[in-house]
Amino acid sequence: MGKKSEIELAVAMKVKEMREKIDLSQDDIAIILEVSRGFIGQVESPKYASKYNLNHLNTLAKYFKCSPRDFLPDDPVE
Repeated sequence: MGKKSEIELAVAMKVKEMREKIDLSQDDIAIILEVSRGFIGQVESPKYASKYNLNHLNTLAKYFKCSPRDFLPDDPVE
């Protein structure tokens, strides 16, 4: 099992922050993205290589009524 990069982890943590802000569960995000709940758990864990792709971020942006850019950090990640 590989690990995700710092930028991939930052994106996952931003999605998690946004979902928790409006009290959504991992199950809710899984339903929105039409993926398994286990996948969302792996995305949010630094131990797994699973990550959101651009299509996932676009779908989430539509749901959260924001830009896909809102999931990215303002500055490059080291």
